[in-house]
Amino acid sequence: MIAFILRRLLLLPVVVFVSTGLIFSLMQLLPPAVRVALYAKENPRAWNDISDLIRIHGLDQPIYVQYWNWIKGISEGNLGWSYSAQMPVAKALQSYLPATLELTVMALIPLVLGGIWLGTKSAVYHNRAPDHITRLMSITGWSLPTFVAGLILLMVFYGYLGWLQPGRLSTQVTLIINNPELFTRYTTMNTVDALLNGPNWTVFWDAIKHLILPAITLAYVSWALIVRIMRSSMLNVLREDYTTVARAKGLEERIVINKHARRNALIPVITVSAIVVGLLLSGVVITETIFNYFGVGWWFVRAATQLDFPSVLGFTIFNSVLWVLVNIAVDVLYSYVDPRVRLT
Repeated sequence: MIAFILRRLLLLPVVVFVSTGLIFSLMQLLPPAVRVALYAKENPRAWNDISDLIRIHGLDQPIYVQYWNWIKGISEGNLGWSYSAQMPVAKALQSYLPATLELTVMALIPLVLGGIWLGTKSAVYHNRAPDHITRLMSITGWSLPTFVAGLILLMVFYGYLGWLQPGRLSTQVTLIINNPELFTRYTTMNTVDALLNGPNWTVFWDAIKHLILPAITLAYVSWALIVRIMRSSMLNVLREDYTTVARAKGLEERIVINKHARRNALIPVITVSAIVVGLLLSGVVITETIFNYFGVGWWFVRAATQLDFPSVLGFTIFNSVLWVLVNIAVDVLYSYVDPRVRLT
């Protein structure tokens, strides 16, 4: 397995090279005074003479020399200067990523557990009321755009009912976490830091309340896909001979479903999990913007609207690396669920 993971990791430089090379080539259409931010460790606009930076970073050299200089900077942790965040791109990623990770984990809990559970129940109660309700919910989720779902939830639960608010925290709790005498920021993930500070239940529950709407919005479309695939796979497994044999042996229906059928039905779900991650990545950009949730997706939209090209390129690199790592994890998990698959 170690050899397999190492071989897959060798694809990482190729993926990053292709994705960044395409965007880097398009950015050659911009003047050097704009592109210099890709190489700078500080705000280029603070320099009196921008031509000095152009000469220092070799922007008057051929494109392959410029790209090589930029790749060397990336290897040293320099992704350029983010005008939208007013800090280096690497530091901006470090600042905004914990919020996105917190939101993604919060969305994955109902997405995975709820999708698998409802897909299983839908297949077990085939063509009965639970099946019809689940299919209706999944079809609605799959056909409903993410931004529409987010706006509906925001309008109902914030606009009309006033129960849940956008953002990451309320104003009162924000004052608490920004006071170093009252609160210590360990990870900048509000729920985790709240538990590490005592725990501080005021901050914890406020963070959970602000995560509910964006997490539901982010998970809904992907949840619908998981339910549909799990239901279809479970229906096929329940018709297999080994399921019939398990029932003929007198095993309880609960054991037949949970131990024999569900594990085999999970194989197609794992196969499409990489697609689910792609849906989450695209959904994060929209969801964080709708709910004013200060994560990587929110920062990307802000950078794109302000023509902050170094930040856009840094976001591209982040996505490329994440895609490779997710696909490796999917392959490893696939081999665990299906022993017939060997990582060679």
